[in-house]
Amino acid sequence: MAIPTEGEMIQIHSYKHNGSIHRVWQETMVLKGTKNIVIGANERTLVIEADGRTWVTREPSICYFHAEHWFNIICMLREDGVYYYINMSSPFVYSDGRLKYIDYDLDVKVFPDMTYTILDEDEYAQHKKEMMYPKEMDVILERNIEKLISWIKQRRGPFAPDFIEAWTNRYHFYKQLNE
Repeated sequence: MAIPTEGEMIQIHSYKHNGSIHRVWQETMVLKGTKNIVIGANERTLVIEADGRTWVTREPSICYFHAEHWFNIICMLREDGVYYYINMSSPFVYSDGRLKYIDYDLDVKVFPDMTYTILDEDEYAQHKKEMMYPKEMDVILERNIEKLISWIKQRRGPFAPDFIEAWTNRYHFYKQLNE
């Protein structure tokens, strides 16, 4: 498998289980790229929805993708703190300058005080029927939600106190190099 290079700009492609494109983030800067982990950053990047609508992200974000976990974590840096948006998804694959994953509808929103809420359970139930998710998907996602909640409570991974500062500093370093 190809590995993205630090400082490189890549696209992020989100798909649905049936293979259709869900959403594309045009530019994300790679801050760390290994066969298991990609950490990226973007701000004011163009996002293209499946139906062609476009929008631009509002705040800087640090993005965390793992090749073994069924979730990815977007850390949104806002004036009143860091908000986390987690997509329950397949592990990522990377090829041809694109990081790709399958979005499985369920999302978790984590607030700066580390309280959280699970979103879109109705969307998951609907798409599970429409796209015929395999029976194992319930077990896989439930296990990964439990792992994610454990990370939140233990302040592990992107929820660790020093994670945002370290990767924001790396982002600013690469931005200055590219100016």
